[in-house]
Amino acid sequence: MKKIYTCFCTDVIHEGHLNVINEASKYGEVIVGVLSDQAVIKYLRFFTIDEKERVKMIENLPNVSKVVLQNNIFYDEIFDELKPDFVIHGDNWQKGHLKVIRDNVCSLCAKYGSKLIELSYTNNENISRIDAKMKEKLAMPEFRRARLKKLLKLCPIVKTIEVHSGLTGLIAEKTVVCCPKGLAQFDAMWISSLCDSTQKGKPDIELVDLSSRFNTINEIMEVTTKPIIFDGDTGGMIEHFVYAVRSLERMGVSAVIIEDKIGLKKNSLFGTEVEQTQDDIEHFCAKIKAGKNAQLTDDFMIIARIESLILEAPMDDALLRAKEYVKAGSDAIMIHSRKKDPREIYEFCDKFRSFDNKTPLVVVPTSFNEASEDELASHGVNIVIYANQLTRSAFLAMQGTAKDILLNHRAKEVDDRLMPIKDIISLIEPL
Repeated sequence: MKKIYTCFCTDVIHEGHLNVINEASKYGEVIVGVLSDQAVIKYLRFFTIDEKERVKMIENLPNVSKVVLQNNIFYDEIFDELKPDFVIHGDNWQKGHLKVIRDNVCSLCAKYGSKLIELSYTNNENISRIDAKMKEKLAMPEFRRARLKKLLKLCPIVKTIEVHSGLTGLIAEKTVVCCPKGLAQFDAMWISSLCDSTQKGKPDIELVDLSSRFNTINEIMEVTTKPIIFDGDTGGMIEHFVYAVRSLERMGVSAVIIEDKIGLKKNSLFGTEVEQTQDDIEHFCAKIKAGKNAQLTDDFMIIARIESLILEAPMDDALLRAKEYVKAGSDAIMIHSRKKDPREIYEFCDKFRSFDNKTPLVVVPTSFNEASEDELASHGVNIVIYANQLTRSAFLAMQGTAKDILLNHRAKEVDDRLMPIKDIISLIEPL
């Protein structure tokens, strides 16, 4: 009997999937692949039920002879193992970022003498409603909040991008590119106090109050599903920090990062050029403990940001603080540096990993931006945060556009570098 292969990454079976299976059954034995948890998060979106549940869901469908776990978005291992006679798929992968997967299947079909069958993609009001409900579920606080810890188990490194508005949130949510390893997208979003303040025309000195910053979170949460890491600056007074933790947790934020400084907050990249005071270990540990005691779920993370290297303290001071902060309950450690050479960061990570191979490490490669994600991961880094690149690129572009309109007394000269309004609107999905 001929082998027919199709692969699903869905959490809910609808008529489109049934149509594919029914059509496949006309050609022979139907084998359905289920994308693994690790593979599906690279495909487009997160999952609401895990791979074991998805496999069981497919096994219960009529006309399905066998279900296998597909561990990569590319089909090489599947062809090596199963050598299918036919591969069947909807025609929705003929354009856009999914085309790289289709190209992979076409090349494998040519190699193995298999045939690709493409069906018209089923899209109707019922399916649109199901897709909308799934997206809404992913956006719910209890699902979003837990997602960062799940990503840490599944990803070699969690890619995080700064967002400061609903529109930048949509860019983080929907930007997917093809690369040699397959598809790449951002896993999480960073709400930076620097960028949030800058968007409001305020200095980065903890001037913008939490109520205003929570409004930014809400704007982003309304249109996205990815987990959020919140820049909590110093965390403020311990008595205030506990309320911030409760509020962030209730909203569905996955983590807050607080830095071990006291007094008037100054941006870390100024280093010793401005007066900055590092908190003492005992007091900062008390803040971490108070925050952990205040939270109500195990999903929320408090991440301690160590400023020792920024303030040119010895490496041993940074490592001592890391040990003590983890003992106090910190769920992860962020180490920061303003040096362009990443060797200082690598040294810290390697020495930290010599005594702690469990606690996640977070870095923000703003200064040492030549360090690649693979290099950072090889030194034990788990989360990389691109902390201000969207704000900085937008400012430069907007300022250049404003200058050219003034110089030319019209907008024609800038038009070729502007994104069409229709393309911007297409990012925004109506309810």
